[in-house]
Amino acid sequence: MTCEVVVYNIVSALRAQEGGADRIELCDNPAEGGTTPSFGMIEQVRQNISMDVYVMLRPRGGDFCYNNYEFHIMKRDLFQCQRLSVDGLVFGILNEDGSLDKKRCKELIAIARPLKVTCHRAFDMTRDPFEALEDCIEVGFDRILTSGQRLKAIDGLDLITELVKKANGRIAIMAGSGVNEDTVTQIVNTTKVNDIHFSATVFKDSIMQFRNPHIAAMGDDAGSEFLTRSVDPERVRRIRSLAENAML
Repeated sequence: MTCEVVVYNIVSALRAQEGGADRIELCDNPAEGGTTPSFGMIEQVRQNISMDVYVMLRPRGGDFCYNNYEFHIMKRDLFQCQRLSVDGLVFGILNEDGSLDKKRCKELIAIARPLKVTCHRAFDMTRDPFEALEDCIEVGFDRILTSGQRLKAIDGLDLITELVKKANGRIAIMAGSGVNEDTVTQIVNTTKVNDIHFSATVFKDSIMQFRNPHIAAMGDDAGSEFLTRSVDPERVRRIRSLAENAML
């Protein structure tokens, strides 16, 4: 079982490694589903993490249909990631009709080699998952991250199971979204995936002693500037143990 933990800051990366993750997916902007992190972040994580580091190539939130400027940004980010010695890239580009943009994906993969490449959950926004599966194999992706085209993987079990069968070892299928202590056993047992993607999130209270009582979250009542997102190493261990037991 391969356990990938998605992280959004260096402390989370360190905690994921402490918990025994096999690799991390390094992103920025969790509220937008993940975008490309800064190069300072990538460099610091790479220098302090011994496990595999995969970096998200996504120039913005929203859909996965990019204009020429955005595609050029992705290529430039890819070159910088190579210079920083990451182990893999995570991306996905779609056409307006909901099919995989094979031309652009293939171009990025060719540039990225010999790094590993994962098609992220842009896959879940495609018009036909089985068409997209074959397209991902054709262009050279090593892995597909999917929730079975549902909000959470636990709701997409039937499709994930079919994808694993149809992939037949030609590409890895990794289940993600809502993978946690309550769902991982059923997900792994049902789908037979060998890769899982999860966050094991915990929020830590800020160390700030002074807190302006007249403003929160720069105008948002949530007050999230006093919460720091991190990873719970114990949760990583529990989820891994449950996943491995489900494979027996």
